[in-house]
Amino acid sequence: MWDKQKAIEALRTNTPASQPSLGQCAHYTRMAIEAGGVKLKHHVSAKDYGSSLEAVGFVKVPLGHYQHQAGDVGIVHPIPGHPHGHMAMFDGSIWISDFRQHHGLYPGATYRKLKKGYNIYRYQVLWDSAAAGVACFA
Repeated sequence: MWDKQKAIEALRTNTPASQPSLGQCAHYTRMAIEAGGVKLKHHVSAKDYGSSLEAVGFVKVPLGHYQHQAGDVGIVHPIPGHPHGHMAMFDGSIWISDFRQHHGLYPGATYRKLKKGYNIYRYQVLWDSAAAGVACFA
């Protein structure tokens, strides 16, 4: 089971408020996710982490009426000049990757201008239906 509080704590600890982007969004976000108790397959590009997230219990959230929740992981599609895309986690207040993103999920002005697509992944907690009598999603 994934502990999103531990993941968020690691995310905040590893990215000081004054730290600029280091170009290592996937590495920092993956480290935080793994601090919560799951092991992800490592990828070179942020854009490739969706399947690894799904393999450990995250699901893709429909974007229609999406509201950020602490622990959500966002993967932004690549743009010209940024072929690896971007990956960050929402800590309950802001998106954080290898830096604190005070302008939303898009990490920079070019991303915000182009408004490329993105996917949001959220960890789903499933209770054992035999033990609890029901299956629930958190």
